[in-house]
Amino acid sequence: MRTAWEEAGWERLGEGVARRRMPGWDETVGVIAGSAGVMIVDTGATLRDGADLRRSVRGVLGREVTHVALTHPHFDHVLGTAAFAGVAVFGAAGLAELFRRDKDALRHDAVRHGVDRDAAAEAADLLVTPHHHVHGQLTVELGDRQVLLANVGPGHTAHDLAVLVPGRHGDPEIVFCGDLVEESGEPSAGPDALPRQWPAALDRLLALGGDDARYVPGHGAVVDAAFVRAQRDALAARFGVPPSS
Repeated sequence: MRTAWEEAGWERLGEGVARRRMPGWDETVGVIAGSAGVMIVDTGATLRDGADLRRSVRGVLGREVTHVALTHPHFDHVLGTAAFAGVAVFGAAGLAELFRRDKDALRHDAVRHGVDRDAAAEAADLLVTPHHHVHGQLTVELGDRQVLLANVGPGHTAHDLAVLVPGRHGDPEIVFCGDLVEESGEPSAGPDALPRQWPAALDRLLALGGDDARYVPGHGAVVDAAFVRAQRDALAARFGVPPSS
């Protein structure tokens, strides 16, 4: 029998944890539900995406999203944030300043990748900067559930945040990786990537989740630690970084 999450177009990952692969850019959005709070991980590429996600979560849980965690500053992961008015927004340290400084670049990048020009301009104009800045690790209480936010970058960008959800009732831990990990294609190293530091970021990600965790890439299917380790080694070879010890 399909769960309420599946009926609403989400993939259930564990008790109170699900993710959706968004149309268009195949970016992953995650949701984590506790007894006193609901966190969404990334918000889609437009305000319409964000509003659709907010309605969908409310429809499944009967409650509003209370927290937003942004894994990195690319348009397909952040431009829906303004649809979550009044919600606490978390990001890696430095992300807020980047948003204030580079709104035009974010808008141009969205348009270049196919977002409607007016939709991109609206989302960039209303972009919400993080209220809470994660320097190392930060635990967020969602009532009966704790979520760990970890600044594991730099790598894919200078502001990469991972989200660790402890397992329940024998479920494995779940790690939302953002675009530090991609399954549906080779990891994208754009002009804001720090490629020689990326393998070390994946080492930190693996130390965070361990060998038994499920790793949720920013794009593509859920993977295991072996996949992340192989991608780490491939990136190291690609960018001339010595192998990890």
